[in-house]
Order: sequence, then structure tokens, then C-alpha cells
Amino acid sequence: MNGFLQSVLVPHGPQAGQIATLAWILFGFGSLILALVITAIWLAMRGSPRIREALARERTIMGLGLALPVATLTILLGGGIWLTRAQTGPTDDALRIEVTGEQWWWRVVYDGPAPAASANEIRIPVGQPVDFTLRAADVIHSFWVPSLGGKVDMLPGRITRLRLTAERAGVYRGQCAEYCGGPHALMSFKVIAMPRDEYDTWFAREAGPAAAGATELERHGQSLFLAAGCGTCHAVRGTGAAGAIGPDLTHLAARGSVGIDTVPLTADNLARFIRDGQHLKPGNRMPEFRIFSPADETALVGYLMSLR
Repeated sequence: MNGFLQSVLVPHGPQAGQIATLAWILFGFGSLILALVITAIWLAMRGSPRIREALARERTIMGLGLALPVATLTILLGGGIWLTRAQTGPTDDALRIEVTGEQWWWRVVYDGPAPAASANEIRIPVGQPVDFTLRAADVIHSFWVPSLGGKVDMLPGRITRLRLTAERAGVYRGQCAEYCGGPHALMSFKVIAMPRDEYDTWFAREAGPAAAGATELERHGQSLFLAAGCGTCHAVRGTGAAGAIGPDLTHLAARGSVGIDTVPLTADNLARFIRDGQHLKPGNRMPEFRIFSPADETALVGYLMSLR
């Protein structure tokens, strides 16, 4: 898929388009005011005595210093309210996704007959409105996908909502826009917009349980995963792992990153995160596991990489 810029000036959805239009209007008005101020300064310094006398009059000062700003700001306020009017009316075909911000990752739950859970990667169908229910589990976070819409704060104990629609397929980068401590700078995520048929195929697989280990190595890795207590924090649907503290790992290998969007998902990077995660993402809540022999680590990683 094509990736897109993380920019409010490169909109790929109606909500982002509202913000981009308002931004360009603000830039235009700001440029005109700047030009007016520069011209007035130049005339006050270089203009004829008649012009400088006119600029020094009380009527001119009141008009340019008070009336003009009031009129300009009133126009901008009215235009901004109209341009960014809410697009959250009833929509029967809206997809519903719940996102919870946690230190320092994103829990994602898809609504449906068979709800699916993921982490730090959100998939949506192109052209379909998506209603996000946003929560914070610990401190204030802020959900922001610049190319799809504005940012919305997520407050502990409160629910906020946001509607986004992706007009083109691709990968859109999002991030937490409110400092939440620790590795806040590494609390990013991806929104992957897919054609409807591809999304339906993906969701059918995502809502299902994890595939059973197909090889002896993977089965050994699964037994290590459960024996080491990984299932206390992580869930793998279809197994005895039902933890709710950390990300759901049912289809981990189908995601693009490890360490909550810190490094690309490869077997080597996954092994590094298990063994030395505090160096990859300092401050993350997962303890480092250095209890495995090289052979056991290979088996554990092999099992996790089979979870597609």
C-alpha cells in the first residue's frame, strides 16, 4: 500500500479537508495582515509628511488597530465554525471501533458479531465512515491522524468520539498528541485503509482464533509462552492465554511492527524486544525476559511469528 504524509495539509478524508481548508484561509488572511503591517511601517518611515500625518491620526489608529482586527477575527471565527461543522450525524453504515490509549500503546477493539482485538494498528475500509469511541486507561492521551482528521483528547473516566473517513487506500500515520510521560514520542500508530473486499477478508481472519502450531518448534514455543506466564498479560484467542494487561497477540505476525510501532516486525526484532525491550522502547511496561536459552528463544519467536 502507498503511504501518505503525516500532514494536515495533505488531506485524504472529509474531516481533514475541513481543517486543511481552514488552514489555507488562515494563511491567506495572515499574509494579507502581514503585508498591511509591513506597508504601514514602511509608509510611517519613508512616506511623505502628509501620509505620515494621516497614519498618526486617532481615526486611523482606531480603524487599523481596533476595527480591522475585530472585523477580521469575526469573519475567521464564523468561517471556521461553518467549515469545521460536525459530521457526526446518524449513519447506519458507520463502522465502530473502540480505541483505548494506554502508557504507551493503543488498544483497538472492532465492533461486530465477532469482536476482534488488535493493538497499535487500525484497519478500516475505504470510503466508509468510522465512528471511534476513544478512552484513556491511565493519563490524558490525544488521538490524532493528521491526514484524516483533527485530534481529540482522551480523558480518564470519560468517553470522547470521533468520525473519520479515508477517501483513498493507503497507510496513514497517527500519534498521541498529548504528552503522557515516558516514551510518549514512540506512541505512534498506523491507520491502514483498505478496499472493502480486502477489509472483509482481513476482518474474518482477525476475528477468528489463533492458528494452532503447525510444527514441533511452534508447539514448543507455545508451551514456553504459557509456562513463562506470558498469558497473564497477553491474550491469544483459542489458547489458555487470556491476559488483558498488554496487547492482544492473537494475530501478532499480521501486524507491521513490534514494540508498539517501534521497529519493523521481524523475527530478530521480536527476539530483541523480548530479551532487551527497554533498549528498544525505554520505559515500556513489559519486563525483559532473559530466562530463555537460545534454542527456547528461537522456538518462542517461531510460535509468535506463526500467529497470523
